[in-house]
Amino acid sequence: MATFPSGGGLSRRRLLQLTGGAATAGALAACGSNTGRSSGSSSGKVALSQWYHLYGETGTQQAAMRYAKEYTKADVTVQWTPGDYDSKISSGLLANSGPDVFEWHFNYQLAKSGQVVPLDDIIADAKSDFSQVDLAANSLDGKVYGIRMIDDPQLFFYRKSMFDKAKLQPPTTVDELLECAKALTTKDVKGLFLGNDNGVDWANGQLIAMSGQTYLTADNKVAFDTTATTDALLKLRALANSKTLLSGAPQDWWDPSAFNQGLCAINRQGLWALPAMLKAFPDDVGAFANPAAGPTGKQAIYVGGWTTFVNAKSKNVDAAKQFVKWLWLDNKADELDWALSYGFHIPPRQSLDAQATKLQSGVAADVVAMSKQYGWGDNPAWTQAMGAAFTDMCSSVILKNGDPKAALATCVGKVKTELQKLFG
Repeated sequence: MATFPSGGGLSRRRLLQLTGGAATAGALAACGSNTGRSSGSSSGKVALSQWYHLYGETGTQQAAMRYAKEYTKADVTVQWTPGDYDSKISSGLLANSGPDVFEWHFNYQLAKSGQVVPLDDIIADAKSDFSQVDLAANSLDGKVYGIRMIDDPQLFFYRKSMFDKAKLQPPTTVDELLECAKALTTKDVKGLFLGNDNGVDWANGQLIAMSGQTYLTADNKVAFDTTATTDALLKLRALANSKTLLSGAPQDWWDPSAFNQGLCAINRQGLWALPAMLKAFPDDVGAFANPAAGPTGKQAIYVGGWTTFVNAKSKNVDAAKQFVKWLWLDNKADELDWALSYGFHIPPRQSLDAQATKLQSGVAADVVAMSKQYGWGDNPAWTQAMGAAFTDMCSSVILKNGDPKAALATCVGKVKTELQKLFG
């Protein structure tokens, strides 16, 4: 259930959307005949429609439909949406054909344009149970607009036996990561898998946090127009040119097949894939955070996740809000099921930590602890257009050996233009 920093990168979920969901995890067919909203049903109850994008994990569609059926105060129809979910939900929200309840990622424009409603009334009693990272990712001007469903940390997993044989320790800096990748690369195994784009997507999402910075300041100004950014870009270019990276894998980084087939020793990955990796290599999987890049750098773990919203155009806003409250705030059994039965994810509700027993030992527990120590999340002011400009910069420098200062200046200019549009 992968996600990526707002506006940035080709995440596993985004790839599933664009390709219609083909994945080795077992993509599921679209389901649900209700493509819009209705005010009533044959049972006399309020009728609500709920949209999900197409998940790749086996069992997720059946689980979502089961949760909806369990709700007794409304007739909830689940639409499982293949293809380009971003475009479909965007057009649905602008027209009158969108869902009552839907999952997506928050950005300021959703709230400023009145497309989603605040959920402060239903989250009030549980607000302190969510982390500040999750709340900040779904809030504007002190109002909470979305309820986080799952937390998905992204970091690195590695073969412990290979590290032990080479007498290596988990790296804490990009320089150490490069040395590990070199030491672990053989004629049959590459040291590191960052993705089939040789790390551009990874750089787009992780470079700023790894270099000890933020994308934007607290007052929404560009915060990365620094030598720390250009220094980090050069370090990642050295990785891309090191001949230690796996490329052309059958599936991209988000799928553990390359790791499980022994094609790489270290895999950029999300917690969701850990059960499959442990099945392939019991007791031989370790984890470490994205390493620090440069003298101001810090270890970092992006904690993404999917969030539920209520459509402001719904004919039954109050009923939709009550369904969201029941499913993601009151119904802890299904919250745990969604987080732990279809790959591993961290339940956003901190009160569920004690019940998330699958995450309380071994490398899963290590990931949870590291996520609390190094975790960071989305800034809703960072738009897709800003992320695209950042991706172009990373591609220019890392893959095309472009001048990092010139590429940074171009990126900063485009981001400033977008900020002017957003904030005036």
